[in-house]
Amino acid sequence: MTEQFDAIIIGAGVIGSAVGLELARKGYKTLNVDKLPAAGYGSTSGSCAIIRTYYSTVDGSALAYEGYFYWKNWKEFLGAPDDEALAYFHETGTMVTKCEANGFMARAKEIADEIGVPYEEWSNDDIRQKMPHYDLRCFYPAKRPEDEGFGEPTGGEVGGAVFFPKGGYINDPQLSAQNLRKAAERAGGKFRFNAEITEIRKDANGAIAGITLKDGTRIDAPIVVNVAGPHSAKVNAMAGALDDMNVKTRALKQEVVHVPMPVEGWYENGWVTSDSDISCYTRPEKGNFLLIGSEDPPCDEQIEVDPDDWDRNFSEQWRVQALRVAQRMPSLGIPSQMKGVTELYDTADDWIPIYDKSQVPGFYMAIGSSGNQYKNAPVAGKMMAELIHADRNGQDHDKDPVQFKMDYTGRTLNLGFFSRRRTINKDSSFSVLG
Repeated sequence: MTEQFDAIIIGAGVIGSAVGLELARKGYKTLNVDKLPAAGYGSTSGSCAIIRTYYSTVDGSALAYEGYFYWKNWKEFLGAPDDEALAYFHETGTMVTKCEANGFMARAKEIADEIGVPYEEWSNDDIRQKMPHYDLRCFYPAKRPEDEGFGEPTGGEVGGAVFFPKGGYINDPQLSAQNLRKAAERAGGKFRFNAEITEIRKDANGAIAGITLKDGTRIDAPIVVNVAGPHSAKVNAMAGALDDMNVKTRALKQEVVHVPMPVEGWYENGWVTSDSDISCYTRPEKGNFLLIGSEDPPCDEQIEVDPDDWDRNFSEQWRVQALRVAQRMPSLGIPSQMKGVTELYDTADDWIPIYDKSQVPGFYMAIGSSGNQYKNAPVAGKMMAELIHADRNGQDHDKDPVQFKMDYTGRTLNLGFFSRRRTINKDSSFSVLG
């Protein structure tokens, strides 16, 4: 027998589970389908799960600031019972180094002032007092160890920092997706795991009719939402939804470094850092480690892969990132044994996500989100549910973009900003910073 749902969501990562939750809350009979064995089992589980409020665009920053409040009020948002284990928000704050590479944070502060994000200005003396293990000399532009002058200061010191108190990180990103799954199930949503999709079916008019699984199971629904993470481009191709997209997505390999914490007490009392002078970000990691991620400088190759066939081993990039942070933290020890995470980003051409409908009636996309959208997952789910509901009720989102009123900040976001048909956004950082 063919099963029948109102909406099928492809993917049960943190964003896919949030989309399932919000559509179920709107009364849709939903099914999340994932080829992996559990919610958040794929790229979500490898997320650095950083919560921050600074982006290179007003809309990106406004969405992130709204998302902060969902994490701050996680239990209430989920409607979770008292005995449910929940992902925990370590609200440490985030420190961003002011340097040439980010325009000394001038534009970021303008955006923060516009949307009401609080921040503090820290001088270099403030940083030294709080972080005496820091070397504040400039090393910009970022280089690789084989490049001439790597590790040598390039003159002067960084220009202080901007500290955003409303930020931090989530202790267990996979658990956060599982929290969303349970909330969706409480709202009536269904999930199916270890289920690979081989076909996205259409009716005689070219509109979505449902999916077919590898085992032959047919599931009917007039709505299919692509939240397939690194597989998003393959799913779009399967649906025939690529032709009118000005912005495409691709899967990129990323490596995250875990090294022993170089400073006593930093795991308990440290914060997230972003340092574009050395093109790395850090945060405390469980086990008394320091987590190091790359901010994707031009000198590093972006490694595009087939999400079904890629090398999960660490490469020389692991050592490159550790050595860059060692410029800022001379006491950092770099062990010979590589520890950390290798995972895939689902990256749009301008590193800004696509939250949109498609040229195929009934087919929607929440894609290109990896690296910088984990923090926005709960509000992105609500945003997609609003967009889908408006489109199904006759609003042409391409011509009349949905205006999304955000619950916590009260701002209205024009969802056309995330359109598949947009021109490449020149204001983007074209990196994980978004």
